[in-house]
Amino acid sequence: METPTVASRILPSDLDTTPVPKRIGLVALATDHTSELDFSRICNPEEVGVYVARIAYDNPTTPESLKKTGPRLSEAAGLILPDEHLDVVAYGCTAATVVLGDEAVADYIRQSKPGSKCVTPTSAAFDAFQALGVKKVSVLTPYTPLVTEELVTYFSSNGLDVVNWHCFGLEDDRKMARISHDSIIAAGVNAIVEEAEALFISCTAVRAAACAEEIEQKIGKPVVTSNQAVVWRSLRLAGIDRKIPGYGRLFRI
Repeated sequence: METPTVASRILPSDLDTTPVPKRIGLVALATDHTSELDFSRICNPEEVGVYVARIAYDNPTTPESLKKTGPRLSEAAGLILPDEHLDVVAYGCTAATVVLGDEAVADYIRQSKPGSKCVTPTSAAFDAFQALGVKKVSVLTPYTPLVTEELVTYFSSNGLDVVNWHCFGLEDDRKMARISHDSIIAAGVNAIVEEAEALFISCTAVRAAACAEEIEQKIGKPVVTSNQAVVWRSLRLAGIDRKIPGYGRLFRI
């Protein structure tokens, strides 16, 4: 049987520099339920692409398990669009950044993405507090008291005055992701004290970004959450500075 002759030709094509104007890489924990969703809710895919790699993580959340994530960051960051430039690379774990330190996290990421700006939940929170003119904060975390105290110490060493803290006392970040919106809002209202200028809700696993606006309305003060701050800082560093409603005062600056 003869093969039929089919007309064909190779067509020319014009190539855009990138498929989207801006590109953000996110390194998330393997157990993370929340960070990607918060990025997708807040970011406009027409102006920024968010590309994710995950690293192994072993519960419970202790300083020892958090410290193990550090050496895994370089390989994970390198797997996000290999050999291509990212405007920003964000690390999605607050407690691990506290244990490792912001500079150590940035060093790990820059080994694979030397030209990219680096964002962590704590560095983003510090920038957020500065933008909001805040020095004194109340803190709410899902962690155990031990891990919460590590965060408080880290905040204090970076010039913040933590006037009080509350925690949910959980060790597994998968359970942290299941804390209900009602529980987050009630705890946020309960955690704020008069001396504090703002409330910080820690942990990228906690679904607090979606609660920030309602808590602000109830307490009359700014609310900064880990994911909210990371997305805000990543967008700003990527050159996207438009106001975004629904996620707290931070996005209206």
